[in-house]
Amino acid sequence: PAYLIVTTDIQDAAAYQRYKAAVPAFIRKHGGEYLVRGGAVEVFEGTWNPPRIVVLRFPSMAHIRAFLDDPEYQPWKTLRHNAAKTELVGVEGLE
Repeated sequence: PAYLIVTTDIQDAAAYQRYKAAVPAFIRKHGGEYLVRGGAVEVFEGTWNPPRIVVLRFPSMAHIRAFLDDPEYQPWKTLRHNAAKTELVGVEGLE
């Protein structure tokens, strides 16, 4: 598997709610599933303290790329960019 880890600092809550409602279908389309979607964050060490974290599991890094590059997803990606500051990283998991 591969994991997509997203940190989000929401700037426009109404627009971000539209994004949150639309995007799960695209994630499922590419074999992804939510493992973490918001929730409380507790810092145990260091200074990293993102306001919101999302973790998704996909079958592979190629599936993550296909999701992010999906032409039908692009308007939603633009909405996300306009509604929030986000950082995304993919990491390969253990088999």
